[in-house]
Amino acid sequence: MNWYHYVACFFAGLFAANVVPHFVHCISGDRFPTPFANPPGRGLSSPTVNVLWALLNLAAAYVLVQAGRVFTGGATAAAVFFAGIAVLSILSSVRFAQKQAD
Repeated sequence: MNWYHYVACFFAGLFAANVVPHFVHCISGDRFPTPFANPPGRGLSSPTVNVLWALLNLAAAYVLVQAGRVFTGGATAAAVFFAGIAVLSILSSVRFAQKQAD
């Protein structure tokens, strides 16, 4: 695999991890921050906006999984994919823990 396949694997993991919080909040009927909120990323968006954002992230993850050959690229491709998931998950947990403290 070429280096850009690994970049695609990593970003596929980022987008895949971003689906989860938005989808969970939208199907629960809760408001949650999106880039479309006011202020962006801090304000709360409606559940409908969150479902659309989750589906857009899911589509991006799917395209990048295919481009990055996550499932056919071997253990390294899978590790880079899961590294993308871990990075966004850890950054999100820190960000939302700080938001709860405010």
